[in-house]
Amino acid sequence: MTRSIPVAGFALLALIFAAASSEAWPAPQPVQDLDEEGEEENGEEEEKDTHYADKFKGLKLRGIGPALTSGRIGDLAMHPDNPAIYYIAVSSGGVWKTVNHGTTFEPIFDGEGSYSIGCLAMDPSNPHCIWVGTGENNSQRSVSFGDGVYKSRNGGKSWKKVGLGDSEHIGMITIDPRDSDVVYVAAQGPLWRAGGDRGLYKTVVGGETWEKILEIDEDTGVNEVHFDPRNPDA
Repeated sequence: MTRSIPVAGFALLALIFAAASSEAWPAPQPVQDLDEEGEEENGEEEEKDTHYADKFKGLKLRGIGPALTSGRIGDLAMHPDNPAIYYIAVSSGGVWKTVNHGTTFEPIFDGEGSYSIGCLAMDPSNPHCIWVGTGENNSQRSVSFGDGVYKSRNGGKSWKKVGLGDSEHIGMITIDPRDSDVVYVAAQGPLWRAGGDRGLYKTVVGGETWEKILEIDEDTGVNEVHFDPRNPDA
C-alpha cells in the first residue's frame, strides 16, 4: 500500500503552460493615450487582440481523478485479487472508489461526518471490509480535522462509525491478517490543543470497544503502526 501519491492536478497546469508557450508570445505594446470618447488619438478604434484566445481555444480540460478538485491524496487500498478495484483517501475530499482501473471514480463517503480523510485500510482477510480514519494526517496550517474511525462491510456502500471521535487526525490503521476483529489505530490527536483521543489504540472486537495501548503524553500522538510480517505479535 502506497502512503502518498502526487496530486494529479499539477499535470494539467504543466499541459496548459506547454501549450501556451509552443509559439512565441507577442511583444508588449506601448500604452496609447485615449481621448474622452474612448478612442485613440489618431481617431481609429482600438482593435481587440485575439491572439491569446486563439492559443487556448483548442485546449480542453478533463477530469482525471479525485485529486483534481479535492487536494492531496492521503492513502489508497487495492483489492488483492482484482487490481481494477481500489479506494482513494483524499485529504480534503472524502473517499473515492474505482472499479475500472481509475477510468472513473465514485464518491462513497459523502454522507458521513467528515470530508477530511487521513487513511484507509482494507481487511486482508475480507476485501469488502474497509476501514477509514478521518482527519488529514499532515500536520500543517491548511488542514481539516475528522470525527473518528469508520468501517464498511460492503465495499463502501454503507458505513458505521466505530469510535475515537475526539482523535481529529488518524495517521494509520493496521488490521491483523489472522483476525479481522483485531485492529490497531495510530491517532495523532488534535493538532492545536492537548488531549483528545491521542496515542495507539487497539480493538479485539472489530471496533466495538478500544483500548489505548500506548500513551506518550497529552501533546504527543502516534502517526504509524506496522506489523512484523514474520511475527505479528512482536
